[in-house]
Amino acid sequence: ATMPPEIKVLTKKFLSNPREVSVAPPASTADTVEQFMVWTDHRKKYDVLGDIIRKEKVQNAFIFCNRKKDIAGLASWLNKKGFDAHPLHGDMVQSARTRTLEEFKEGKITLLVCSDVAARGLDIKGLSHVFNFDVPMNPDDYVHRIGRTGRAGMAGRAWMLATKDETKYVDAIEKRIKKPVPVATLAGEKEREREPKLKFQEDRKPPRHEQKFEKKIDAPQRSERKPDREDDGEGVVGFGSEMPSFFGKK
Repeated sequence: ATMPPEIKVLTKKFLSNPREVSVAPPASTADTVEQFMVWTDHRKKYDVLGDIIRKEKVQNAFIFCNRKKDIAGLASWLNKKGFDAHPLHGDMVQSARTRTLEEFKEGKITLLVCSDVAARGLDIKGLSHVFNFDVPMNPDDYVHRIGRTGRAGMAGRAWMLATKDETKYVDAIEKRIKKPVPVATLAGEKEREREPKLKFQEDRKPPRHEQKFEKKIDAPQRSERKPDREDDGEGVVGFGSEMPSFFGKK
C-alpha cells in the first residue's frame, strides 16, 4: 500500500523509531495485457473513447482520469451516449463507494470512471479493459492502472488516449516499460456509422497541429489549469464531439 505524506508525518510524531519497508514497483507490465494508444486532441477525446468502447465490445472496464473533478463529467457524458458508467473517487462517502464496487463486481455496472487513489488496491476478477482517458504523469501509475486487467493468466486490453501536450509523459511511460505502446487509428465517419475499425500505423508522432472546429462542442467544458491533487496527486484534460483528424475516410 502507498503511505500518503500526512500519514508519514503522523508516524514520525507519535511512533518511536518507526521503520519504513519499501517494495520495488513492478519493472514491466504483464504479458497478458495488450496495450494500445491513440493520438487525439482535447476536443475530440470524448468521442474517441466512446468509439473505442463500442469497437472493443467491453465487458467491464476502469476508465482513469487524472483529476477527480473531471470524473463525474465523463461518467455523465458516457451515460448520455448510452453507456452504463458510474464515478468512483476519494470524495465519495464510503457507503457509496462500497455500493458502487459491489454492483460493479456483480456485473450491474459496466464502466467505472475513477481516480488512481479510489482504484488503488482493488482486485476485480475478470476485468476486460483499462482505459487511460488521461495519460498519467507518473509512469508507475500507468503500470498500476493497466495491471488491473490481465490478472491470473487472463487476457486484458489497455488503451491510452494521448494529446500532443502529453508526449513527454508517453515517452516516460515507454521508457519505464521498456517498449513502445502500439499506436492505432480509427476508421472515418462512413465506417463509424457501421462499426469503428482499428488499424495500426508506423508514425508514432502526435499530430503537429490541432484542427479548428465550427461545430458546437457537446462534451463537458474543462479548464486548462494545472492538475489538482487527491491524496497523492493527479491531473486531467478536456475535449469535444469531433472525430480525430487522423481518422481515415473510406
